Amino acid sequence: MSGQTVAEPEARKWMCELCGLIYDPAEGDPDSGIPPGTPFEDIPDDWMCPICGAEKADFRELGPDENVPGM
Repeated sequence: MSGQTVAEPEARKWMCELCGLIYDPAEGDPDSGIPPGTPFEDIPDDWMCPICGAEKADFRELGPDENVPGM
């Protein structure tokens, strides 16, 4: 081994295209029963945006270099 460490890939964030809410897997959505550490792909298909009620299909994955609005 060369002594280099391999970083864990950062969990991907997803944005509601209707209201701009960012789903961060590290935070989850505890108020909706989604515990911290839950990848977006593992959220039930009937989950809805806690802000505007959009469907899971209305979220898009943020790219690794994409600026998050308001951050």
